[in-house]
Amino acid sequence: MDIEQSKIKTIIHLDMDAFYPSVEILDNPALRGKPVIVGGNSKRGVVSSASYEARKFGVHSAQPIAQAIRLCPQGIFLPVRMARYKELSDQIFAIFHRFTPLVEPLSIDEAFLDITGTERLLGEPVAVAKLIKKTVLAETGLTVSAGVAPSKFVAKIASDIDKPDGLTVVTANGLTAFLDPLPVSRMWGAGKVTQDKLERYNIKSFKELRLFPVKTLERLFGKNGVRMQLMASGIDEREVVTGHEAKSIGHEETFVDDINEIELLERYLLELSMKTAERMRHMGLKAKVIHLKVKYHDFTLVTRSLTLDDYIDDGMVIYMTARDLLGKTEAGVRPVRLIGVSVSGLNTDGLSGQMSLFARDNKKEKARNLNRAIDSVNKRFGEKGIIPGRLLSD
Repeated sequence: MDIEQSKIKTIIHLDMDAFYPSVEILDNPALRGKPVIVGGNSKRGVVSSASYEARKFGVHSAQPIAQAIRLCPQGIFLPVRMARYKELSDQIFAIFHRFTPLVEPLSIDEAFLDITGTERLLGEPVAVAKLIKKTVLAETGLTVSAGVAPSKFVAKIASDIDKPDGLTVVTANGLTAFLDPLPVSRMWGAGKVTQDKLERYNIKSFKELRLFPVKTLERLFGKNGVRMQLMASGIDEREVVTGHEAKSIGHEETFVDDINEIELLERYLLELSMKTAERMRHMGLKAKVIHLKVKYHDFTLVTRSLTLDDYIDDGMVIYMTARDLLGKTEAGVRPVRLIGVSVSGLNTDGLSGQMSLFARDNKKEKARNLNRAIDSVNKRFGEKGIIPGRLLSD
């Protein structure tokens, strides 16, 4: 496929290799070569990530921990240490930004970089990708796989071809040769139902999808059918977008045993609310909508929410609101297996409303100063350096 040279972009997709387990191995080298599974050992939890040694047994992310234990009983199950992962993620993204300001984070461990037109400054794209990989390894001890291509879609597929520590380059003239043999399971937006439907029309590869009549695809899948054919042809005009705003922030807890006691549920709510508020302040955000999520023992899920009059980042306000919302559920009557707190309607700290000069806002200012002090102490001594007294018995 020939693409007009003036329109060719150079996109690098960088994806850390088994990031959570790799961080655990970095901090404890004795784990190297062993099946490390991050997600805790609760039989009611799920796998967050697994090392490549564990993946050989069929363990993968989002899998129930109980199933992972059956598949890999010799696995080393470790709890999630998000603060540590975030610390290294910040360091890695700082490296990315040395090469280009056009960095689009997809998650804590992967991003798109647009290095279009930087050849004279940085060198050839392949050399740039190699240098990024080398720098990340030298400064963090972690490996990252890279895909270099003319579009985001192809770059993301390319980064996954040769994991771990891989580098795959796809040129504009090599798009068809690279994409055609790929199974449609690699197509964004093509879940199991879509794949089954495509297979009924004998569409199993990108080539078959690319050559299929577009009108029929549109009739079968709507606009998504047209989009899939464009992707299969290597056409993806999306730009690398920096500064994605979070739509919501929250935490949830799945219990080993179902909980009936309201007081115990409220203590979990308090801890989740404090964690949520701390993340908001770390990101410089405030929220106006508080959400509560409750899943009963029979997997029935209910949600409750409340919109506040003002933007907040205070954990006690989140907690008191969530506690009131809890009273509007059947918690305490029906056993609860999961509870969660989240916030939305986010705004940056500096745009969250004008500071009032009236004395009645002194309490808000005192709460703000207290939260900053708590964040400072917890950053230095760990997330439980200062916690509400009600959580001490935990």
